[in-house]
Amino acid sequence: MHFMRHIYYSSKFQKVLKKMPAVVKEAFLKRESLFLENPFHPSLDTHKLHGKYKDFWAFTAIGQYRVMFKFMENERDVGFINIGTHEIYK
Repeated sequence: MHFMRHIYYSSKFQKVLKKMPAVVKEAFLKRESLFLENPFHPSLDTHKLHGKYKDFWAFTAIGQYRVMFKFMENERDVGFINIGTHEIYK
């Protein structure tokens, strides 16, 4: 199994998360715990991104809301880059 050690939150991620509806924040916190246990848990729908975001991954927080992240060089730490609907990819 692939256990995470530490999550780093970009300033953009922190700023955007504060503005999310309460239901999204609550769902994110539950998903974050699951992510720490296993970033590839089937219910997260973790997937590699493409194009200009080919170095990034995303998982589902709730509904259309995704968390964009990047594995750090040591592959056990991650950086959460952004959260939102598919608009975050534009």
